Amino acid sequence: MTAGAPLVVVGDALLDQDIEGVCARLAPDAPVPVLDVARDRYRPGGAALAAVLAARGGRPVLLVTALGGDPASTAVRRLLTPRVKVVELPLHGTLPVKTRILADGHPLVRVDRGNGSPGRPGRGVTEVLRQAHTVLVADYGRGTASAVREQLAALCRRSTVVWDPHPRGQTPVPGARLVTPNAAEVRAFTDGGAAAASLRSCAEGGSELAGRWRAAAVAVTLGERGVLLARPGATSPMLVPAPYRATGDACGAGDCFAAETAGALADGCLPEEAVQRGVAEAAAFVAAGGAGNPALWSTGQATRPERAGAETDPFALAERVRARGGTVVATGGCFDLLHAGHVGLLESARRIGDCLIVCVNSDASITRLKGSGRPLSPLADRVRVLAGLECVDAVAVFDEDTPTAVLGRLRPHVWAKGGDYDADALPEAAAVRSWEGQCVVLPYLDGRSTTQLARRAAASVRRHVP
Repeated sequence: MTAGAPLVVVGDALLDQDIEGVCARLAPDAPVPVLDVARDRYRPGGAALAAVLAARGGRPVLLVTALGGDPASTAVRRLLTPRVKVVELPLHGTLPVKTRILADGHPLVRVDRGNGSPGRPGRGVTEVLRQAHTVLVADYGRGTASAVREQLAALCRRSTVVWDPHPRGQTPVPGARLVTPNAAEVRAFTDGGAAAASLRSCAEGGSELAGRWRAAAVAVTLGERGVLLARPGATSPMLVPAPYRATGDACGAGDCFAAETAGALADGCLPEEAVQRGVAEAAAFVAAGGAGNPALWSTGQATRPERAGAETDPFALAERVRARGGTVVATGGCFDLLHAGHVGLLESARRIGDCLIVCVNSDASITRLKGSGRPLSPLADRVRVLAGLECVDAVAVFDEDTPTAVLGRLRPHVWAKGGDYDADALPEAAAVRSWEGQCVVLPYLDGRSTTQLARRAAASVRRHVP
């Protein structure tokens, strides 16, 4: 792994403490569990954790944060050295300490202490921000972003700014390249209430916030479901699913995503590429134990999602998954010659929800759309190949030119298409929205298509014919 371009992290440093042990009895004086402590560990938290995660591969990282003379501030300085260079604002009061009490790896309670606030930035902070090319603002609502807001606003006009917001913190300055709220934060910022966030509400909220904040894009983190990349005014965002369903301590996963995504932008990646890197790294981070297991920050075991079952009737499958509160995902196409682009699309679509139903064109439908030389593979073969993929739960065949009618019977929560489509321009998009479904665009391997494969095969035959 290369070191990567320099990154400046701005935000509120915290000190995180994990007290871990085993609960096997109740206290004699009250019906509360007794924790037999096995270990007591400290680590940098908040913006300090984001800075450490950004620096893991050797990337030069500079952290602008408020620290004081209290023991918690001293501990954070020690934990950051020599991984991250720190440029300090003065801290009035004591650094916040967040203590988690865990029994057998499961949190029982969290205790928060400290209420320090940052003072005015000095010349060193101002100079660092004046020269920065890429900045990650890790706002934990403790005042650091507010203290340097004027410098950050000026920075947005000439540099790349990624803003990880907090409901109690500052709104992102106009012109941020990317803002990374989670689903709960999107609801808080848009007055969406406490109800569970649907994919549609997150898409609408992300687009609304991108316009309100005048950000180029908003990446809504959805936990194990991945990230929605929304832009101002767009109704069909790109959904980047997690590469696998990671099980582990998710503490710090948002910081990991923001740090990796900001680093990728610093390296020159497009936002779509940067978000994909961030999602993959966050999944590995959680699988390795999250912030509670620093030794495993760069490792992790992939675990595949469970299939919905060997259901042959796609409509019965959709009804069953919907009845138990699951998410029905559908995608569609000709799938005439299955290639790597198809497989990547199908695997990504399956990770979005609880089942994947593929809507495939009949032979007659393909002939009308593609011409007399198509399909190359008859319907029975195409269905058999698709059904044999582990990521596909059922296949639905349609004879019309568009899948609108079959989608009306399936009524999926999500209709996914590859990145070479404009989802809003699809004829079935209006139908999907009519039952509160969401159209999304998934990352697609560029340069892969059935037409190109067929042309290469024909050219190969011509070269070998005497």
